[in-house]
Amino acid sequence: MSGVDAGATPGPVLFRLPIAPRWRDLDAFDHVNNSNFLTYLEEARIQWFVSLGKPWMSDTMAPLLAAVQINYRLPIAYPAQVVVELFAQRIGNSSVTIGHRIVSVDGAALHADGHVVMVWVDRASGKPVALPAAVREIAGAKGSE
Repeated sequence: MSGVDAGATPGPVLFRLPIAPRWRDLDAFDHVNNSNFLTYLEEARIQWFVSLGKPWMSDTMAPLLAAVQINYRLPIAYPAQVVVELFAQRIGNSSVTIGHRIVSVDGAALHADGHVVMVWVDRASGKPVALPAAVREIAGAKGSE
């Protein structure tokens, strides 16, 4: 794990969210439990969607997590401050692949990386629908820089 280049990023950053792990996030080994990494990533995605300032879900459509891939690189000890970084990796018709990293505040330590696939679906039918314009605009602009 020490061979991982924590300075390398998968592209322009869409969003950054600082997180201070809580005592209750720890496991028996006194570091953040692996399941909480996923919670941190979820919080960053939701905060990013909200930050768009435009509709990203409605009464008729919403995003669903279709796939998640995470590499646990380095435990997060307590107390700590970390930053979740999100990146646009792929923009589809009804989905977006969002790359993620959890790093130390100074960027020197890479705790986790990977990606998720979010698919927008019709709430009634469960079938895919077009990606909301706000998500396409921001993710597409950042993903093509």
